[in-house]
Amino acid sequence: MQKKQSPLFTTRVRDALPSLHPSEKRLAELVLNFPGELASYSATELARLANVSNATVTRFVRKVGYTNFEEARQHVRDNKQAGASLFRVAPGTPGKKDFIATHVFQAQSDIEQTFHLITEQDIDALARQIIAARRVWLLGTRRSASFAQYLGLQMFQVIPEISVIPSGSETLGEAVSAITSKDCVIAFGLRRSVSGLPQAIEQVVKTGARIAYIHDSNALPELTLTWRFMCETASPGPLFNHAAVLTLCHIIATRVIELSGASGRRRMSMIEAIHNALDEV
Repeated sequence: MQKKQSPLFTTRVRDALPSLHPSEKRLAELVLNFPGELASYSATELARLANVSNATVTRFVRKVGYTNFEEARQHVRDNKQAGASLFRVAPGTPGKKDFIATHVFQAQSDIEQTFHLITEQDIDALARQIIAARRVWLLGTRRSASFAQYLGLQMFQVIPEISVIPSGSETLGEAVSAITSKDCVIAFGLRRSVSGLPQAIEQVVKTGARIAYIHDSNALPELTLTWRFMCETASPGPLFNHAAVLTLCHIIATRVIELSGASGRRRMSMIEAIHNALDEV
């Protein structure tokens, strides 16, 4: 069973606010504005920035639940790595010049690094499995849900038996219970996913379905999966850059359409005919 996640650093600080002395509260206000920066400072540097003593920093970290300053810094690093946007906001960025070029360069780099590790054979094997499956399931929660929806809609042009889960008020358990060994599942594990995602995918593994897992650093190495596609999502700003994820979805959908053959073309023709009859698009 997955261990319950520790509260965010900022949650600990807010919970401790009523018990803090004025100088400690001044320090708390500083770190709550830019919590991710805590990982970059020593205790002495932080004390100087907040205009408090080193002893105040020591008392502060203990009151918010840490043994020492280094433990607090490591927790902030973990929160930043896990994908909390607030921890990725840096001070002094609004006036930054050339930010468009910086973001475009990083997106290009992410795409190149991602596809350096992905083979055409793996893409084609997944595409053929999608076409042959009884039903295709796209599993995505939180920000991953938008990519599951996008990929599902693109493939739906040639594959009618597609479900994006969870949908509406549906639980993951209800959705996973309908998956069979004849199905293909594409699961997205991009930061920050719901805490129960590893258990949900573990249940999918038990169904015997073929599974493609699209992820960033959330690799789930303990699970035996059919395909793994790791996407680089590095970004110079507070949000992860998902250009590589979208590119991968585009390539998968394109290959599914290309390999669907005559049956895929018949479905696309039927869709267009109905569009014309309804004067819909």
